[in-house]
Amino acid sequence: HVSAMYPSGKYSSRGPALIPRMKTKHRIYYITLFSVVLLGLIATGMFQFWPHSIESTADWALDKRSVHDAPLVRLPVSSPIPERGDLSCRMHTCFDVYRCGYNPKNRIKVYIYPLQRFVDELGVPISSTGLSREYNDLLSAVSDSDFYTDDVTRACLFIPSIDVLNQNSLRIRETAQALAMLPRWDKGMNHVLFNMLPGGPPDYNTALDVPRDRALLAGGGFSTWTYRQGYDVSIPVYSPLSADVELPERQPGPRRYFILSSQMAIHREYRAELERLKEENGEALLLLDKCSNLSQGAAPARKRCYKGQVYDYPQILQESSFCVVLRGARLGQAALSDVLQAGCVPVILADSYILPFSEVLDWKRASVVIPEEKLSEMYTILKSIPHRQVEEMQRQAHWFWEAYFSSMKAIGLTTLQIINDRIYPYAARTYEQWNNPPVVKWSSVNSPLFLPLIPPRAPGFTAVVLTYDRVESLFRVITEISKVPSLAKLLVVWNNQNKSPPEESLWPKIGVPLKVVRTKENKLSNRFFPYDEIETEAVLAIDDDIIMLTSDELQFGYEVWREFPDRLVGYPGRLHLWDHEMGKWKYESEWTNEVSMVLTGAAFYHKYFNYLYTYKMPGDIKNWVDAHMNCEDIAMNFLVANITGKAPIKVTPRKKFKCPECTAIDGLSLDQTHMVERSECINKFASVFGTMPLKVVEHRADPVLYKDDFPEKLKSFPNIGSL
Repeated sequence: HVSAMYPSGKYSSRGPALIPRMKTKHRIYYITLFSVVLLGLIATGMFQFWPHSIESTADWALDKRSVHDAPLVRLPVSSPIPERGDLSCRMHTCFDVYRCGYNPKNRIKVYIYPLQRFVDELGVPISSTGLSREYNDLLSAVSDSDFYTDDVTRACLFIPSIDVLNQNSLRIRETAQALAMLPRWDKGMNHVLFNMLPGGPPDYNTALDVPRDRALLAGGGFSTWTYRQGYDVSIPVYSPLSADVELPERQPGPRRYFILSSQMAIHREYRAELERLKEENGEALLLLDKCSNLSQGAAPARKRCYKGQVYDYPQILQESSFCVVLRGARLGQAALSDVLQAGCVPVILADSYILPFSEVLDWKRASVVIPEEKLSEMYTILKSIPHRQVEEMQRQAHWFWEAYFSSMKAIGLTTLQIINDRIYPYAARTYEQWNNPPVVKWSSVNSPLFLPLIPPRAPGFTAVVLTYDRVESLFRVITEISKVPSLAKLLVVWNNQNKSPPEESLWPKIGVPLKVVRTKENKLSNRFFPYDEIETEAVLAIDDDIIMLTSDELQFGYEVWREFPDRLVGYPGRLHLWDHEMGKWKYESEWTNEVSMVLTGAAFYHKYFNYLYTYKMPGDIKNWVDAHMNCEDIAMNFLVANITGKAPIKVTPRKKFKCPECTAIDGLSLDQTHMVERSECINKFASVFGTMPLKVVEHRADPVLYKDDFPEKLKSFPNIGSL
């Protein structure tokens, strides 16, 4: 071979003859080698892409495979048992957040282990019930949610398909061994267990007794002794009646009974105390117990009795303002869920109980918590709560049930959302999102009040023009605004119910979508309604007679707003002054060195403020504005200044905005009584807000080369206009 590679002089004459001979001699050797390499490649490829049975990544869905088809796993007696459970665990010590990683949606990924049937060496199952309907519903809901992943390597949180909801049905030691056998267990890191009925006789521990290492526990019935603040999640005890019973809609307000107690297994001392309260307060209090003489076929869980009289449960709960929820052997009671569903305010007597989802829910708004020793004073305590507050609490209680208690899906997804908020705190839901019933679609709007304050991604702005019947002037405004490069859409709010807007063919032809919204009533606040048609974050509010603004002025105003999206950025500046002689505030529109308001006759602002104006304006300001047909712009200035603590920004020097030919009769704002009324508005709003939120500034924003002696055509905004 050496000679073939390095032919010396004496072999060179035979060189050509060597090659064919070598081919023949080694052909079989090369073919065999090639075949082995090829087979090796095929085998590797098959192994790579063949489904692995070690950790199945099959979709978690019960319809595809029932519990009976699940593989059987035998637990040797000597299987390891996890540690008891570490009470010092917190998110930063027992949870590996790095598994969750950064993702643009700020959402954790949850993996559900495939179903397995665990049995001991004798073949006896670890659970007497197997997989309950409730746990099945919970796992199905998670697998249908955005949290779910079937790729175990991408998962940040793991849910075992071992059902530990009800400790009564479990064999403690064997369940713990089954958990330790899970392929990714790793001392319970990043695993969550759902348990609603913890403990058992005689001492009824308030947390699951199954040893579980560092696993996070979503438990029903935690006490302050067993709950690991900021790590475990306190969940409700699901009531099976939630799915079976549909209660009619009941408006908040006074009910037939003031207090109702409907639990059956109450400790005799508490029952004696309740009997005493009943004697003192008579009809106001209804004290129910289980029925002893029910006919055949009647479900005892659905009936309650008082002195032989039978009541339907949970329907009877709707007949009371307050419903008692006393602790039983366990702190967490399914009765709490039934009471909330009925829109009855729960009176919770369970010392040291960690209320469900209390990490995010404000229970003061939906319940009354009374120490057990104060049970005898319950009637007096509840009587001191004002009627309006009780109605609010009834409304809130029912909404809590609907949003967070009504199904295993709601309970499961709320738990995951709470864990998600801990891992991505900067994208967490706010107090308002957790606790305020959604009257509006807030999902479509982001608040500009929190960092990062960056120019919004949505390109351009939506111009909203409020008009009544000044069609000619309106068309001129539309034509002027349409020349602004950043205009994305034009929305005309037609506030005249007696006259239809002009035909489509008469409107100016412009290069962006033009929409006309017809209102039901002629109200000034219609201009600040959060219309679905507004898709950009920037809104330009403009009157139908502001025809003097040039496209350069408007474009510059928008550029300034992009850097200050939490401010009102506008053109007509005004000031409020304190009148010492009269002892009240006064509205000033003359030339001054200061500005504290910019009028929304021409101003940019974030569409978030439309939601606040429409749904969160304090007191009766909104109605007052509509009744007086004045001051909606001042109200908006108050609102923005109150929330942000910042002054508006006046842009460009212009003082005159209306058309030169508009007469005093035509323009609303020119008459003297109007000025007096606007001073009145400022005083009225200051009294409702309880403070004067407006801030005074002495500066405005102009383009960089605005005053410079420089060729006009080289300036970005040459046509800024005169005063």
